[in-house]
Amino acid sequence: MKILNAFRIGLVGTLGVGVGLFILTSIVSLSTIITYIGAALFLALGLDPAISWLERRGLPRWSSILIVMTGVGLIVAGLVLAVVPIIVDQVGQLIEEIPRIVEQFDAQTWLANLQEQFPQLQVQEIYDQVTTALTDFFTNPDKLSELAGGVLQVAVAIGSGIFAVVIVFILMLYFAASLNTMKRATYQLVPASRRARFADLTEQITQSVGRYVLGQVSLAAVNGVLSFIYLSIIRAPFPAVLAFLAFMFSLVPLVGTLSGSIVIVLVCLIPGLGSPLTALAAAIYYIVYMQVEAYILSPRIMHRAVRVPGALVVIAALAGGALGGILGALVAIPVAAAILLIIKQVVIPRQNER
Repeated sequence: MKILNAFRIGLVGTLGVGVGLFILTSIVSLSTIITYIGAALFLALGLDPAISWLERRGLPRWSSILIVMTGVGLIVAGLVLAVVPIIVDQVGQLIEEIPRIVEQFDAQTWLANLQEQFPQLQVQEIYDQVTTALTDFFTNPDKLSELAGGVLQVAVAIGSGIFAVVIVFILMLYFAASLNTMKRATYQLVPASRRARFADLTEQITQSVGRYVLGQVSLAAVNGVLSFIYLSIIRAPFPAVLAFLAFMFSLVPLVGTLSGSIVIVLVCLIPGLGSPLTALAAAIYYIVYMQVEAYILSPRIMHRAVRVPGALVVIAALAGGALGGILGALVAIPVAAAILLIIKQVVIPRQNER
């Protein structure tokens, strides 16, 4: 009997471990699909406040979704029609400037200026080492084959990105159309005695996520518009392209504006495109703007979205970025707000009752 019981325990334990490994392996294999679903659900929750607002005005949900999606499509199309021609024109100007930039590098006058500014550095020696390394790289057939493979991987990545955008958009439409049905189905899984409380918490969390998405997009739009105006005033190189970069970077919470600002300032420092004075003016502007965004714009726009302490915002954004990349950083702050809401309205009251 002892041997039989030991055999049963070992068999059941082995099967349990196998099922656990199978589940973990399945999650890893489906990570891309799970990411698509998470992004689509996140965007659907972001559009839900506007859809719900139209529903409260008496419109059916299908027409509210149609109006909101049409509005979003018109905004995106307007941005594309307004920005893409400028970007194409400025990229063409950049391509035309490449020979002149190369000539300036060949003339090496900038090396003398750099050596005068930093006499303690061996600028010429560093330049020779970099030139030798680049020459060896481009004359090595193995390196060139690796480079060609990298270009192919980039092309595949671009194609995969376009496919991912299409899939996420289609899923977002389905989730936006059936969001209330999904909520009601989820509520049915909760015991009737706790269903009302669970539904109330879920509504608060989903509304918080939706307002957060709209708030973050609004902050990014403000940064992009102001960046375009200011960069055009100081005659920075390719202001439309840099403003678009500022908008895209600002979609990432916490570190997006800082990262985009650094990229823009570095672009303004490129010889032949910008100048140290232009880069200094851009740096001063973004230092001032980040203070305005942190203390004026962000509190006013995000006040009704999420209320999370600053330290927890930093920790959540870093943890989300490490676990899920850009999407993880975007979702981390609403998740942190949801956890705080559950702690305040569920955990703490239960502790107080004991």
